[in-house]
Amino acid sequence: MIKINVSNTIHAPHDRVFSYISNFENNPKWQGGMVSARFTSEGPIGVGSTYEQVAKFLGKEITTTFKVVEYEENRKIKIESIKSTFPITVTRTVEPHKEGTLVSAIVEGDASKTFKVAQPLMKLMVKKSVKSDYKNLKKQLESA
Repeated sequence: MIKINVSNTIHAPHDRVFSYISNFENNPKWQGGMVSARFTSEGPIGVGSTYEQVAKFLGKEITTTFKVVEYEENRKIKIESIKSTFPITVTRTVEPHKEGTLVSAIVEGDASKTFKVAQPLMKLMVKKSVKSDYKNLKKQLESA
């Protein structure tokens, strides 16, 4: 089991940050290895919303269907994979901060099926990837 915690301060209003990260079709713009993401349910977004994404990691293509399992407008969104070769849960929170917005993520996953051979290195690789993604998010939202 892998569990990663990442936080970053973004010089942008928290409602704008939340809007951006909760629109999963933005994922390929700021997440490395992300090929595509599209909603598979009608809006507006909330508990029960679903989307599908395609990513490449360690040379493997991973298609995942996610479902929103918790949602607090402009505050928190939690998603769980409901169909994937790499089961994962991601909780993203945003909160006002003196420098703009504090955005945090908890990423939990089980790589034992897909990446069994590389499992000892998976946690380090996933942490590096998630940290890089949130640096990209910061750059994008601060330059917009």
